[in-house]
Amino acid sequence: MITATKTRPSLNIYVGDCRKLLPRIPKCAKGEVDLVFADPPFNWNRDYDRHGKGDAWHDSLPHDDYCDIDDTFKPPQEVIAFTQRWLDLCIESLRPGGALWVNIPDDWAAEIVLHLKARGLDMVNWCIWHYRFGQNTNGRFIGSKVHALYFTKPGGERTWHPQDVAEISDRRSIYFDQRTESKRDGMPAGLRVPMDVWYGQFWGRVQGNNKERRGKHDNQLPEVYLERVIRACSNEKDLVLDPFLGSGTTGLIAHVLGRDFIGVEFAPSNAKSAFERIKAGPIRVKPGPREPESTAIFGPRRKHARADS
Repeated sequence: MITATKTRPSLNIYVGDCRKLLPRIPKCAKGEVDLVFADPPFNWNRDYDRHGKGDAWHDSLPHDDYCDIDDTFKPPQEVIAFTQRWLDLCIESLRPGGALWVNIPDDWAAEIVLHLKARGLDMVNWCIWHYRFGQNTNGRFIGSKVHALYFTKPGGERTWHPQDVAEISDRRSIYFDQRTESKRDGMPAGLRVPMDVWYGQFWGRVQGNNKERRGKHDNQLPEVYLERVIRACSNEKDLVLDPFLGSGTTGLIAHVLGRDFIGVEFAPSNAKSAFERIKAGPIRVKPGPREPESTAIFGPRRKHARADS
């Protein structure tokens, strides 16, 4: 363990390979985690050694070592491939009813879904994180998404807070439809649960001069992404686990929203940087209730626009 705080919310960061560490972390070994969010290395030969310490994850494993599609139906104790092994350990860490989110590209999404279903987890959503700044290419359509897979472990009550992540509906923001003010679906007037394709003003990739950008980190997720997951699928004082801490976004948002947090990071230099970021606090996400926003693609229709709009 590199760092720990005994005050609430607690913050514990472990350094090393999550496949070795998770069985040794008491709350994980006992299955007491409420929410797991995993953004694993994609095996794209990315440079995770931005600090130049030589201690980072080698992101270029042989295909079968990274994700072996032939082991989908093997007993968990016989699983060797990296992806299936850490997934199984995350499942063991969860309490019954706990949520598992996986952020993963096209390359491995199908294999992960098959594996989690084979392990008996229930799929709730297959969401898409969409961004407008994809890697340029003229050899195929430009990739502009990552899959956000949402599963729960059977046997317990699922935590779900749709009102905490509600957004202004298009009917209200574009058409000013009065029917949205008197809905009877349990949501506040004019609001809806977000759709399963996620985008918006602060939902793009954290690149360039983005205020959230953490130096010397690769593949950083936006704060609002983790805010949605953590608010919707956990309670205050719940325990959140991230087996691939990276730049620390999961811990950052879990901590500011009053959740206990366990993070595992392979590289000591990245773990130290992530801890410093978590203690400094987020750029956009604030504690307490959030103000619903609109993600409408188009502006108000003129004939429906109010005089003060």
